[in-house]
Formats: sequence, structure tokens, C-alpha cells
Amino acid sequence: MCIVASGRREFILVGTAHVSRESTDLVRRVIEQERPDRVCVELDEQRYQALENESRWESLDLKQLIRTRQLPVLLANLLLASYQRRLGLKLGVKPGTELLEAVKTARERGIAVSLCDRSIRATLLRAWRSMSLWKKNQLVAAFLVAMLGKEELSEEDLRRIRRRDVLSEMMGELAGLFPQLTRVLIDERDAYLAQKIRDSEGDRIVAVIGAGHLEGIREALADETRAVDLDALETIPPPSSAWKWVGGVVPALVVLGLGLVAWKNGAAMAADTVVSWILATSIPSGIGALLALAHPLTVVAAIVAAPITTLIPVIGAGYVTAFVQAWMCPPRVRDLEHVAEHASLLRCWWSNRFLRIVLAFVLPTLGAAIGTWIGGVEIWSSVF
Repeated sequence: MCIVASGRREFILVGTAHVSRESTDLVRRVIEQERPDRVCVELDEQRYQALENESRWESLDLKQLIRTRQLPVLLANLLLASYQRRLGLKLGVKPGTELLEAVKTARERGIAVSLCDRSIRATLLRAWRSMSLWKKNQLVAAFLVAMLGKEELSEEDLRRIRRRDVLSEMMGELAGLFPQLTRVLIDERDAYLAQKIRDSEGDRIVAVIGAGHLEGIREALADETRAVDLDALETIPPPSSAWKWVGGVVPALVVLGLGLVAWKNGAAMAADTVVSWILATSIPSGIGALLALAHPLTVVAAIVAAPITTLIPVIGAGYVTAFVQAWMCPPRVRDLEHVAEHASLLRCWWSNRFLRIVLAFVLPTLGAAIGTWIGGVEIWSSVF
């Protein structure tokens, strides 16, 4: 804990670990003793509702998420929640308890509360779009190993986690491996949180934040000349132009190749090449759906959608298959209630209907991508 004075205002910063019972007790004690004008909490509205409402999954409109292409963001949120939950189970405390305790204690005493964190969606998308394709692949691999790994934590590890903000520590480690993430995951959030705390009303403010943000926010608050453009930090940059280029050029090359085959070798050869393209894209996508143990209609959708969506990339084959799977096998209440728990157990990805929808998105998408390159090589081999 530290105190920052700024003119007649006083900011009491409480650094916590998000899976620590000691942090929960500390937060309650500081608010009761200090009796501030306002309590600021390192949460955005989405994360607060997720912590407050444990049955939130039951009201989730999964089909709408798929239609608006939010499934990858949901998956990232899910894996983060799963990682914290695993640590929380080992430490005997629910992740984020100290943040909820801060809100609860403040409201019991009639103290105003501000949720000061940036939207997790904005943070994840800004981080993701700051990386190259190669770095994205490395990050996904490292993340899955961390989420699904079986490594046991030692007593020393548990003691360290109790004292520190494990999520910020994990983000710090990722930033060390992927330096381009440092700006988004650490520097931007420090600046954003500090500015939101500074903008909050009240002369005496208690701010409950992860220990990993404590130093950065302290420095930002101490510098009274520093002003942060919050709108700029909330803006989600557009996808890389390279993806648009690939999305347009690959179908164009396929169509051009088919046209050259017809011109050089005749319509019959072109027809055979078209059949080869359909098989090259539909079979791997269908295999992906089968590996996901998806509904038979989802497998059919993967086979039918892959050749079309790879040539007309308005929407990917995975979104089609995920939507069909969600329609044919909607998650049950128990699937939704245990989704964070099951996400950390590889075998449960096939038994939990919610997670199987995610598999029905990822695996057919991967299959269609592999098939696109195989089919493209086959077409241009026929040209030459």
C-alpha cells in the first residue's frame, strides 16, 4: 500500500493479488479505517458483472456472439478465467474476491464506487493486433501450454502468488517474451487506470489495484502534468492490412489459376481441377469437425462451407460450423456453470457442450486453412 498526495487530494493505492485471501482482508480493513470519499477498483463493467453474477453464462447469447465474430475474444477471456480459477482453487479463494470485497465494503458504508479498468475486449484486441502472424502463433502456443499444462505449484510458488498480482505477473512474463505487448498490457493499462482514478470525484480516494500496477500508477498520479487520452486507449485498431491483402489475393489467385487451367487445358481439365479444389478444402475442414466430435450436421456444414468461404472470405468456415453446432447442441446449464473449470482440463473440452462449440470453430477453421494452401498448390501445379 502507498499514498500519493496531489494538491488537496490524496490517493491511497492498495496493491493486491487477485487470488489471495490476505488481500481480501487488507482491502476491507483499509476501506473501513480510511473512510474515503470514493473507492476505485481495477475492474471494467464486463469483468465486474462476470464476478458478481456467477450464473452469467446461462443468459449468454452464444449465437449472437458467433454472428458478431466475438468468439475468439470470448475464448481468450475464458482461458484467462480458467487460469486464475486453477490458482484460486489451490489457494482456497475465488479469483477476484478482493475486488468484489472492495465494492461490497464501500457500498455497505455508503461510499461511491468507480470501475476504472479498460474493457478487457479492448485490451485483448489491441494486444492481438499489435503482433505479427508469427508472434501470434507463438503466443497461442505458449498460452495453451500455460492454461492446459499439468505443472504443479510448489509451496514457494503459492507463497509468492499470495503476495503478488498473479495476472499482472503473467502478463509481465508474456511482455518479456513478446516485447511488443509491453506497451498494451502494462504501460497502457497503468496510464488508463491512473487517469480514471485521477478523474474520479473525491478528495480522498482508495484505489484497489493489482500489485503489478502499483508502481506504474503511483508514478503517473505523482506527475500532475501528465494527461492521458482515454479515447485513444479505448480505440480498437483495424485488422492488419496484410490480412485484407491475403483475404483478397488468395481467392483471386485460385480463380486466376482455374481460369488459366481452362484456357490451357480445356473445360474438362478445369472441371477436374474445381473438384480437386472442393475436395482439398472440404475434407480437412470436415475432419476438423469430426475431431471436435461435432453434430453430424456441423460436419456437413464444414464440408459445404469450406470451399465457399475460402473463395468468398466474408465469413470463415469456423463461424458457420460454430453457429450450426450451437444451434443443434446448445450448451446445458451445467456446461455453462463449469465452463471455466472444464477449460483447464483437456478431456473436458469434448464433454462440455460449450467448449465443444469452441472446438467446432477452431478445428474446421484450421482444416479449411490447410486445405486452401493444398488446393492452391494443386491448381497452380496444373497450370504449369
